[in-house]
Amino acid sequence: MSDLLNDISTALQIGKAKLVKELVPQALEEGIPVKNILEKGLLAGMDVIAEKFKNNEVYVPEVLIAARAMNTGIALLKPYLADSGAKPVGKALIGTVKGDLHDIGKNLVRMMFEGKGILVIDLGVDVSPEKFLEAYETEKPDVVALSALLTTTMGEMKNIIDAFVNKGVRDKVIIMIGGAPVTDSFRESIGADIYAPDAASAAEAAKQAILKNGNIL
Repeated sequence: MSDLLNDISTALQIGKAKLVKELVPQALEEGIPVKNILEKGLLAGMDVIAEKFKNNEVYVPEVLIAARAMNTGIALLKPYLADSGAKPVGKALIGTVKGDLHDIGKNLVRMMFEGKGILVIDLGVDVSPEKFLEAYETEKPDVVALSALLTTTMGEMKNIIDAFVNKGVRDKVIIMIGGAPVTDSFRESIGADIYAPDAASAAEAAKQAILKNGNIL
């Protein structure tokens, strides 16, 4: 059994979506629990990629093809996941702040979050504080992740936090920030909870924070 899960993990790591598409049904046929295929096959493979990305052993293209292979596998498992009672680790709302149209960093963070078993609602780019707040009230995520690549748009992160404070929901959610110009001292100055220097660290920090808070999904 573990050999097949290792094969799925390895196929994902090298971005072989076609092989993942063959191996996942095979694992299901052999009676391997859906939860194990997800966690010990797909997510375990993405964990390896995240670690390698963090250590500069693989780069954005490799992450993209691994994520595509992971999504192929998850799509095959989806019909079975609800029946198996497998739940996401938690839920995250993610977006690039108002005035900023950069999405590569945000997309990487989304993939890494998904690789940790976190359900992601991606609001896209140029997202206003009002839109973040509205989405928060609809989705009730555990984490709100804000991205900015321009120094000129970093101030929007504080505007978003202020909007949450004014609405009286700031203490109900973990707010994390990231992006090239962002630092931990900036995080402290605006009252965000977590700063992460890269996508892999962001995903690990989000997962740990959700587990610490207790899964509220």
